Amino acid sequence: MDFDLSEEQELLQATLRGFVEKECPPSAVRAAFDAAGPEADASVGAGAGADPGLWKGLVELGVAGLVVPEDQGGAGLELLDLALVAEELGHGAVPGPFLGHSLAALALVHGGSPSQRERWLPALASGEALGTVALAEPGGDGDSWDPARWSMDHASGRLSGTKDLVPNASAADLLVVGVAGGGLALVETGAATLDTTPVAGVDRTRRLERVAFEDTPAEPLGGGPDGARATATRVRDAACVLLAADAFGAAWRLVRMAAAYAEDRHQFGRPIAGFQAVKHQLADMALDVDPTRGLWWYAAHAWDHRPDEAPRAAALAKAHVTDRAHAAAQGAVKIHGGLGFTWESDVQIWFKRTLFDRAWGGTPEHHRERIARLAGWLGEGS
Repeated sequence: MDFDLSEEQELLQATLRGFVEKECPPSAVRAAFDAAGPEADASVGAGAGADPGLWKGLVELGVAGLVVPEDQGGAGLELLDLALVAEELGHGAVPGPFLGHSLAALALVHGGSPSQRERWLPALASGEALGTVALAEPGGDGDSWDPARWSMDHASGRLSGTKDLVPNASAADLLVVGVAGGGLALVETGAATLDTTPVAGVDRTRRLERVAFEDTPAEPLGGGPDGARATATRVRDAACVLLAADAFGAAWRLVRMAAAYAEDRHQFGRPIAGFQAVKHQLADMALDVDPTRGLWWYAAHAWDHRPDEAPRAAALAKAHVTDRAHAAAQGAVKIHGGLGFTWESDVQIWFKRTLFDRAWGGTPEHHRERIARLAGWLGEGS
């Protein structure tokens, strides 16, 4: 049995890697990071301080419609292919709306009615429309990401309430919103009764906003509440996989940055990479990160092919990979010494990327508890 990537998947990553190296080098990421902030304008198709042309380039490569069926303008690929893209974007700390847009597309592909799919999927795949998801609610902890905990009122085709930490809400044409009962609803952002407020996030490569709904017109996703609840859980699990893949890519970038700095930095007339303690630290960082690749590869595969195992695999990948990525970020700061703590060091960009991946969608602690519940180790009252 072959557990490696296919030639097509390797080509996908190589193509994307070349695009990122050319169009989004560290200097461009730095410029976007410096320009971004809660007060930054929401450019069409971009978030934070990103160049809108960067998202346009990714759309032209097919990223926006990677999981959209071919008969609706996409490539018809699977979550693993999308996660491979997330790895490369994490490695490059690429700004933009990839996460929210991808999850909105997945929600429609796997839970939309025929008319909803026909209405939105071709536009999402072509980049004509931008989608995102509104899941978490203010004031919650990790539980606020769970469909069973959502409390937003959805009566008579109207939404009232607030969603927090919504990626690129003000730039989006379509919001996929988590509602009471664990379902999902679609909102076209042209509705007059929808208000967005920027949220100051630690990772300036990905814009977050708070969205307030007041009697906002909304359309239930798919063919009924039971189907929507199942779709909501799958969307949440897909988010876990994509965040784990992104964190993995960011972690490997940090390992390489630390190794390169150790070769360049000299003390006592020699590179610090020659010191045994530094060698051990770099080796520990690499050994912490590399084995986690299999966790998110399997979680992505299970999402499409082993649905009974998918929730636990996704939670495990999110918890462990993002934790190890954060540990790698801490190690990279230590290797860089005092410089690693400064705004002038690029380490802080990828460090903050791992912080976003660790927190958005639920912390590792929350997902470890979820793993225990899924395995039957904890009862509902525990």
